[in-house]
Amino acid sequence: MKRLFTAFPALGLSLLAASWNANGAELPRLRFSYGDWKIACDNTRTCRAAGYDSENSSDAGDNGGAGQRRMSVLLTRKAGPDTLVHAELQIGTYEDTQPATPLPRTLSLTMTIDGKEHGKVAVTEDNPTVDLAPGQTRALLAALTRVSKIAWTDGPFTWRLSDAGAAAVLLKMDAFQGRVGTPGALVRKGARLETSVLAALPEPVVRVPALDDRAIDLPAPRLAALRQALKAPADTCTEPDNIDGTPGDIAVWRLTGGKLLASLPCWRAAYNEGAAYWVVNARPPYAPRLVTTAGNGYASGIIGSSLKGRGLGDCFSFDEWTWDGKVFVHSSEGDTGDCRLVAPGGAWVLPVLVTAVQPARPTNRP
Repeated sequence: MKRLFTAFPALGLSLLAASWNANGAELPRLRFSYGDWKIACDNTRTCRAAGYDSENSSDAGDNGGAGQRRMSVLLTRKAGPDTLVHAELQIGTYEDTQPATPLPRTLSLTMTIDGKEHGKVAVTEDNPTVDLAPGQTRALLAALTRVSKIAWTDGPFTWRLSDAGAAAVLLKMDAFQGRVGTPGALVRKGARLETSVLAALPEPVVRVPALDDRAIDLPAPRLAALRQALKAPADTCTEPDNIDGTPGDIAVWRLTGGKLLASLPCWRAAYNEGAAYWVVNARPPYAPRLVTTAGNGYASGIIGSSLKGRGLGDCFSFDEWTWDGKVFVHSSEGDTGDCRLVAPGGAWVLPVLVTAVQPARPTNRP
């Protein structure tokens, strides 16, 4: 089961956790932005490139008094020889950027490149994201390697995709997947054999042991000892009374292998907050080991973090750490794309770390 935590809310916030991988070597990953495009490639060598309308409102689309029209395109390509690019179009749904003249419930958008039509796509109010046809995808990829005017239009309504930075991002994708100089490269094609392209890597597997999700209450003497053990490690936290407040400030869950998970509120900012999580021994000496100071919640062996990139809530970063019976391993990391007012929460899920999490059935008892 893939885990991409998308619960609560700053992009770029440093999270205190060791990276993990199955082989002990650094996992391949890539983040890169240029112009109106960005790319994220994960540890399986799958790459996702997101492009947006121009941040210059005069180029973003037909306004006609209706306001700037936001949109985004996502290009996804798995690693390996002869793999195709999957393209998706998303029409903006962020409320503050909606046109004064309401859009029809269904849009029949004509795709044009430099004035030439390349078929239609249907977008509905309930489904603002649509796949592009293979022919449309090929035409789009060719256009993105040069200066082009790319648009989707339905009568008076037009959305324009920026090509600024696209070629640089697509070249990064080719390089990451070992395609430069092959027939399947998007930018720098060549005669190098397609079989030389880097193969896809398997998702690491994390098996979660059976756990009881209920928080536990430690006896007062042990809770006081735990509070004292956490006092020095938590000195970097800024949340008032996180150590010297009431006993209820510390949340504790039972793990496996004679370990507990302890958590305290750690910091609070304008539109985000984070809790610290430690693995501790079930009895003194507790010997706390920090997992993260940016957690938002814990359940079923997984600590999740989801943080707003800005107060408007149009972009988030996310992480997860999963208990494998011995330690919490970093099992998910990514973001939801640029802060472009395309959609609440962000337009896409752009991971740089994915795992296959295999959960056990919880052992909660009545």
